Amino acid sequence: MTSANPTTETGPDERTAELAARVKELMPGIRSDLEALTRIPSVSLDSFDQRHVDESAQAVADLLLAEGLDVRIVREGGRPAVIGHLPGPEGSPTVLLYAHHDVQPPGDEADWNTPMFEPTEIDGRLYARGVADDKAGVLAHVAALRAHGGRPPVGVTVFVEGEEEIASESLPAILEKHGESLQADAIVLADSQNWEIGVPALTTTLRGLVRVVVEVRALDHGVHSGMFGGAVPDGLTALARLLATLHDEAGDVAVAGLQSSEAADLDYPEGKLRAESGLSEGVSPIGTGSFLSRMWTKPSMTVIGIDAPSVAKAANLLTPVGRAKLSMRIHPAEDPRTAYDLLRKHLEEHAPWGCQVTVTLDDEGPGFAAEAQGPVYDAARSAFRDAWDGTEPVDIGVGGSIPFVASFAERFPDAAILVTGVEDPDTRAHAANESLHLAEFERVCLAEALLLEKLGRMPSAG
Repeated sequence: MTSANPTTETGPDERTAELAARVKELMPGIRSDLEALTRIPSVSLDSFDQRHVDESAQAVADLLLAEGLDVRIVREGGRPAVIGHLPGPEGSPTVLLYAHHDVQPPGDEADWNTPMFEPTEIDGRLYARGVADDKAGVLAHVAALRAHGGRPPVGVTVFVEGEEEIASESLPAILEKHGESLQADAIVLADSQNWEIGVPALTTTLRGLVRVVVEVRALDHGVHSGMFGGAVPDGLTALARLLATLHDEAGDVAVAGLQSSEAADLDYPEGKLRAESGLSEGVSPIGTGSFLSRMWTKPSMTVIGIDAPSVAKAANLLTPVGRAKLSMRIHPAEDPRTAYDLLRKHLEEHAPWGCQVTVTLDDEGPGFAAEAQGPVYDAARSAFRDAWDGTEPVDIGVGGSIPFVASFAERFPDAAILVTGVEDPDTRAHAANESLHLAEFERVCLAEALLLEKLGRMPSAG
């Protein structure tokens, strides 16, 4: 896509005002459709009823059909995805709009302050599982289409995946089989967040992921802790000692050879970290360097699960085997398999008391780093600036991993990839009381409508 910079306006022009008025007029209907979609408990995890995921895919297809798109539901061995296409004017670029309609498990109902799948407004926020991650992303795309009256100034392809929350296992097959119909000059992946309420952001880096299961065996079978304790190690104590080697005294990851770098120079004081993370009183942050580097560009290590007898049912026994699942986030440019090898080597070399250590790769995903320069990024920043009343957008990293972004970058290397989103630091995606800030959601919808307008002034690269 080659063009003069389309973002030379110093303020919102007449078309911006028209689109802003149109989006405001549309928001009650958009909210109603969002609430209806959110009521479908489309949890893609196998242990949940997958008929709801099918229902959700059909609901998304119906929303796109109503906007005049040519729509089909595709399934390549996994959950259903929805692909819709609407041609643009002759010679205009094509924009691919991505979101996902599956959601995380809701968790324990007792942890929620509102019904888990019944959208409920409190103080300008809408609460429910999936309302922000990522069904609001779906409706932001619909809102942008409606704002243009079903005749956007660009060709639009909408791709709404159905298994993002379970690692997008069939995405490579979908991209392979349907890749030609998903070709685009620009790709908008609406599954991230803004810097804070009132400050828009483009996500330009994402950490990668390596998840492993480590097993530490000390005994062939369990034995009486009183008879052999003191001379014979147990698997859980050995596991605890091994896990303790993964961080140094400051809390930095101690696995040798992993990449790290400095993150963007944005103001992020400790008070903001504490407020946004819920860090308990008296607990110190871990690691060294800026907080944003620790969360965006340095590796992190988290124990996310342990197999062990429960306190209520524990016997006086030397447990033979300790087992844990580790989630390691890695530098955006780190190769996941290299990082896995380094982690496995560390764990094997630090086996306490000669215990047998087995490390099994559970999941991996590459990171992402965008150059974030060029006319498409200029158009996106201009659209954000206009939608947020002149507030300058910032480039951010995200410490979490979104492996599908790298899949799109690999499949469509010539497309400009914009990672955007509807979330904010208090959204609590994946946790209880997930919510969407409604005023911010309106700005997101307007920004996407403006982005299509600005991209429509550019010729197609093809």
